[in-house]
Amino acid sequence: MKQHLLIIFLLSLVACTSSSTTETVADAEATSIMEEIKLRDLDNHKIDLTDYKGKRVFINFWATWCRPCIAEMPSIEKAQTSLKEEPIAFLLVSNEPQAQIKKFTSSRQFDFNYARLDMPLSQLNIKGLPTTMIIDEDGQVVYNEMGARDWHDEESLKIIRGELY
Repeated sequence: MKQHLLIIFLLSLVACTSSSTTETVADAEATSIMEEIKLRDLDNHKIDLTDYKGKRVFINFWATWCRPCIAEMPSIEKAQTSLKEEPIAFLLVSNEPQAQIKKFTSSRQFDFNYARLDMPLSQLNIKGLPTTMIIDEDGQVVYNEMGARDWHDEESLKIIRGELY
């Protein structure tokens, strides 16, 4: 029994990491990312990211079982509040079943636009959760980070605004 628990624990550490790796992306393959990401809202309607063209889009990929994901949510909410007058859209995206996401959202008081990923995480090269992607006003991925962070500190707010790259 202990061996099974150890294996489950190790697998969860691999899948849900709080270490941080940062990558800035501004190449040709990112040109159609807004068309590539398939999302649905919690009422199962398609979300077209191209509707956000002209805005920065902050997408946080998370899961209900991921403790680092949930731990960073208060800072994401604070950043969203601080930047509410700026043309920035915040989306929190999970690939879990719609009912599971809804159950989570009803038990938490975060004011987020939640969405369900309608494609495998691997197609977006997401290797761990949480992962945050920032898409600029032209539809280019300009920031991609795996791991939790305080999104409300000054450096993170500058990253979201696009002031550091």
